Amino acid sequence: MLPAAAWLRMHRTLSLLCLFLLPLLSRGGEISRRLYVACPGVREYLEYGGHGVLVFDIDHDFKFVRRIPSAGLGDNGAPMNVKGVCASPALGRLYVSTLKTMLCFDLASDKMLWEKPYEGGCDRMAITPNGKTIYLPSLEGPLWHVVDAASGSVERVIRPDSGSHNTVASRDGREVFLAGLHSPLLTIASTADAATRTCGPFSAPIRPFTVNREASRCYVCLNELLGFEVGDLKSGKKLHRVEVTGFKQGEVKRHGCPSHGIGLTPDGHEIWLCDSANASLHIFDNTHEPPVQTASVKLRDEPGWVTFTLDGRYALPSTGEVIDVKTRRIVTQLTDEMKRSVMSEKMVEIHFQDGKAVAAGDQFGVGR
Repeated sequence: MLPAAAWLRMHRTLSLLCLFLLPLLSRGGEISRRLYVACPGVREYLEYGGHGVLVFDIDHDFKFVRRIPSAGLGDNGAPMNVKGVCASPALGRLYVSTLKTMLCFDLASDKMLWEKPYEGGCDRMAITPNGKTIYLPSLEGPLWHVVDAASGSVERVIRPDSGSHNTVASRDGREVFLAGLHSPLLTIASTADAATRTCGPFSAPIRPFTVNREASRCYVCLNELLGFEVGDLKSGKKLHRVEVTGFKQGEVKRHGCPSHGIGLTPDGHEIWLCDSANASLHIFDNTHEPPVQTASVKLRDEPGWVTFTLDGRYALPSTGEVIDVKTRRIVTQLTDEMKRSVMSEKMVEIHFQDGKAVAAGDQFGVGR
C-alpha cells in the first residue's frame, strides 16, 4: 500500500488535472496545443528565427507548423525587437509588443487586426486571466498603460516612476506586479481600484521575476547576482537571498546581469534559473525554504528567459531547447521552416479546440 502522504499527493495531482481538463473536454473536439514564438525575440537578431510569429506543434515533438507575417518595423524599415507576448482565449487574439508598438492578431485567421503606438514605447506586458485587460509598460519609463485588449485603447495609467520593464498578472486576476529597471521595489497594483503597495526593497533593481499561484511569494532576479531573492507579497518583506553554488559569475553578452530569467514549474515545486555566463539553467527545490539548489542543465547559448508548458512536462529556455523537466534531458530543439535554430525570449502556449482558442499559458513561468 502507498503511504498516506503519497496518496495525498496523487489525489492533489488528479484533482488539478480534472480542474484543468474537464472544462475543455466537455466542449467537444480534440485539444491541440501550439507554441507561439515571436521573433526577433533576442534583441533585433534575425539569425535566430527571422521576423514573424512562428508556430510549433507541442503534441508532435514541437514540429514547425507555420510562420505568421508580422509588422513592428522601425524608422529604418527593419524589424524592431519584440519585447513581449500574451494571448486572450476569450477574445481569440494574440498580442506582440515591440519597442514602440503593440500588435494584435486574430488567432483563428492569423490576420493582424491592428498595430498601435504607445507613449514612451512598449515593453513586456501581462494580460489579466479573463483576457480583457493588458498592463503594458512603457519602455523603461515612468508608467504602465492599462489597455483594453479588444480595442487597444488606453483606459488609464499607473505611474510608479521605476523604469517600467516586466509585468506579471496574478492567477486570480486581482493584482498585477510591476517591476522597473531602476527600482529595488516591486510595485503591486490592484486591478479593481488601482491602489498600489510594494514588496522589498531587494538588494538591487529588479530584473525578470515570477510569482507563485497563491500570489504569496515572488522570486526576483537582480543586477549583479548569480541567483535570486525571495519576497513575501503579503507582508511586503524580503525573505531570502539564494546564490548559485559551484559556478563562477562571469561576463555576459546580453542584459548586463548574470541571471536574466527565472520560472516556476506550474506545480510550484521547482525554480529554474538562467545563468548567462555559464550558458546553463540551475534548478532549485522550492519545497524548502529557502529553496535548495539540486541540478543544472547545460545549454547551447546564453539563456535570457525560461518558461514551461502548461502541463509542466517541458522547460522552454530562450535558447530554443525543449527540456524534459523530470529527466532534465534536452529532447529536441526549435527550428524554423529552413531548419535554422530558433531562439526567443517571447513565447506563449495556446490550446485550440474546434479551431478556437480555449486556453493560454504565460511567458513568465508563473505557478499555476
